[in-house]
Parts: sequence; C-alpha cells; structure tokens
Amino acid sequence: MQQARDFLDETEALAALLETMDPAGWDQPTRFKGWTPNDILVHLHFWNRMVDLSLTDPEAFATIAAGAAEALPKGTLRSLEQAHVSERGAALRTAWLGAARAMALRWAEVDPRQRLPWVGPEMSARSSMTARLMETWAHGQAIYDMLSQSRPENDRIRNVVVLGVNAFGWSHRVNGWEVPDPMPELHLTAPSGALWQFGGPDAANRITGSATEFAQVVTQTRNIADTDLVVEGPIATRWMQTAQCFAGPRQPPPPPGTRRPG
Repeated sequence: MQQARDFLDETEALAALLETMDPAGWDQPTRFKGWTPNDILVHLHFWNRMVDLSLTDPEAFATIAAGAAEALPKGTLRSLEQAHVSERGAALRTAWLGAARAMALRWAEVDPRQRLPWVGPEMSARSSMTARLMETWAHGQAIYDMLSQSRPENDRIRNVVVLGVNAFGWSHRVNGWEVPDPMPELHLTAPSGALWQFGGPDAANRITGSATEFAQVVTQTRNIADTDLVVEGPIATRWMQTAQCFAGPRQPPPPPGTRRPG
C-alpha cells in the first residue's frame, strides 16, 4: 500500500524538522489553537497507535475507542490522549517516530480494501492510512509555521488533495447544506509541476492554482484569503470558505492572516 510509504515519508520529514528545534520549542504555542509541538505530537502518536490497534488488536482498540467516544462530547479528548502518551520532548519524538516506522512496515503489506473498525464508521485500510498521512501533514504545518520554515513539498501531497476532493460532499453536509452537482472543476499544479485535474467541466465554478495551497485550505491550515488560488463561481467560493476534509462537527477555518508563517 503506497499510502503507508507516503505516511512514513511525511513522518520522517516532520521528525527531521523537530530534530533541529531548540528544546524550549517543545512548549512554545503554535498558531493552531495554541497547541505546542508537545501537544501536536501527543495527538499524532495517540491516533497513530489507535489506527494500528484497529488492525493488530481490535479488542484493545474498542476499549480505548469507547473512552474516546465518551470524552469527545465532554471536551476531554486531549486529556485522554495525554493520559495514554506519557513521553514529552525528545523522548516523545523518539517514541512517535519508532512506532510510525514499525506501523508503516506492517501496513505496507495490508490489503488496501480491508475494512477496519474506527471511532465512527469503519474505514478501509487505505482510508485509515491516508487519514494518518493527512493528519501528520496538516498538524506538521503549525510547527513549520512556528519555526518560520518553508516545507519542501512532494507529490505525495496528492493523497491529501484527493481526500479534500472526496470530502466535497461532506463539507456541505456537515454545514447542513445540500450537496451541489457537479462539484467545481479543479486545475491544480503539483509540487513536481504536473497538472492534476478533478471534477467535470464546469465553466461557472472552477479552482485553479497550487495543489499545496488547495490541501492547506481543505485541512484548514490556511484561510483561502491567504492563498493565491483563483476561485470562480458561487459553489467553488462557498466550498473554499468552509472546506473540511476531516471528520467530526463543523469547524470554521482560521481567520485570514492568523496562520501565515513567521
């Protein structure tokens, strides 16, 4: 499963960035809800392990998932994550990276179509691994921004782009809206310079520009106003103003200017 390789490559890239960070940086707030790199890595490590347990130990997964389902409406999910992950700082980086490496090796051999339990509806193995790649990439953005670093992008970002495209309907349903048909036409330039096109021909609704910026918008690491994407038409405009490629209740994007690097 190529997504397992892509997940590991994205993890290794973030791990390399963290290795250059001053030790004090682990407790420095980022522009993502004030989370610190410690908070971000606890979150990533916890949910990486949950996905792995869905494959290797469904009973253990079910027990922890029940606790997560109870914690979510109470607003105590972060406390649950922190209770299950004791490491912090460099030790947390080591634990997270080691577990992700072992996980990627296992998942590379999994049938991408295998159905696996999750906190919500079950997912395919490919979807589970794509979600871990997306979370790593999206949460990593806050650390790159905190350190005023530009991330060297790679065409594995296509996984995030496809997830965003596939969540077009979800982005509307989570807001209580009917899903328009057809979805806008997308012309996105990959980091390699390749052109990625999605959607059918739609002269009235079109999105053109960087695939990286599109991925940033659908993961809510950037406001559409802070990108150079060209958005044409009412359906495309509303989508880019409210896009959400992750599960859970509706989340507003960051206000303009709040997630710029530096």
